Order: sequence, then structure tokens, then C-alpha cells
Amino acid sequence: MKPVALPLVALIAFAGYTVSVMLQAQQSLIEFGISLMSHPDTAQVVIDLYLLATLAGVWMYQDARKRGQSVWSVVPYLLVTAVFVSIGPLLYLVVRGIQDQKRTAAAARQI
Repeated sequence: MKPVALPLVALIAFAGYTVSVMLQAQQSLIEFGISLMSHPDTAQVVIDLYLLATLAGVWMYQDARKRGQSVWSVVPYLLVTAVFVSIGPLLYLVVRGIQDQKRTAAAARQI
């Protein structure tokens, strides 16, 4: 459970915070994004976040391929990443960790 603990805690905390903020928001997510991109200082932060999100997407794709998974297995994580940036990679890490634990447990039972 240890490899999954940190990303799981971060995922739950950040997803909960995101839901809370979205429920209180007085504008849509698209309107908020447009307002951020209309100022150079906040646009720089958004661009920086999406550069990191792109790098995380590339990593998720490459990691899935190394693990023998299809490209399609990563698409849901990429879509979540495109909208909520951090939540997609965190979710990928949690699911990946659970899959690794199941493989390790199955291998231990075979011994």
C-alpha cells in the first residue's frame, strides 16, 4: 500500500478541494480559463501548468507502453489531465500502484 499512499492522499485532497471550489465558483470552468489567459502574468502560469501536463501525458503514455498496456488505456487519464491537470497523473499513479500490488500478490501466491 505504501507506493499508493502518497498519490492517493494527494488525489483525494486535491480532487475534494477542486469539487469544493467548482461548487462555489461563480463562473464556468471555460470562463475562468479565458479570464486567466487574458492577463500575461496568469497566462504564464497556465501555460507552465499545461507544459507540465503535457510532459506528464508523455510519461503516462510511455509508462503504459513499457508495461504492455494499449495506448487506449491511457486516454481517460489524458482527458482528465486536459481538464484538471494534476488529477489525471495522480489517478494514473494510484491505479498503477494498485495494479502493481495485485501483480506482486499474484506472483507471491505462485511461489
